[in-house]
Amino acid sequence: MISDPYQIDMFAEPVFPVREPVESIDIDRYRSKVKRAMARAIRECPHSRPVIAARMAQYLGLPNVSRASLDAYTAESKSSHDISLIRFTAFVHATGAMWLWDEVASIQGVTVLIGDEARLAELARLQQERRRIEAEIRRQRQRPVEIKRVR
Repeated sequence: MISDPYQIDMFAEPVFPVREPVESIDIDRYRSKVKRAMARAIRECPHSRPVIAARMAQYLGLPNVSRASLDAYTAESKSSHDISLIRFTAFVHATGAMWLWDEVASIQGVTVLIGDEARLAELARLQQERRRIEAEIRRQRQRPVEIKRVR
């Protein structure tokens, strides 16, 4: 069956969602969301936890990052053990889960663009600017141009 190009798919999710920032953070809910996302990143990563910890340590220039720390960062029951931004950066690097940046920033109403996604957004911005300029050219053409030559 050929779909109608003018019919909207009710179940399609936008690739780049438009978000609104939250008024206030429910810290327990946000903490759980981040820890669950990090646990998912570990599950989806081809490396084991000890290898992820070692990759984090290497990225940070530290002698080691313990597997216990890694476990605490992802355990929802450990509300007193939040990951720092610097270690989170190393965690993203070690797991390759760049989507985590979008996950943690979404609470601020932000959508993170990765790699060529930014170029795609820039192309859309330029096309929008082109339409604005073309509309201005059409508006200017509607008025007659009078050239007065002085001799």
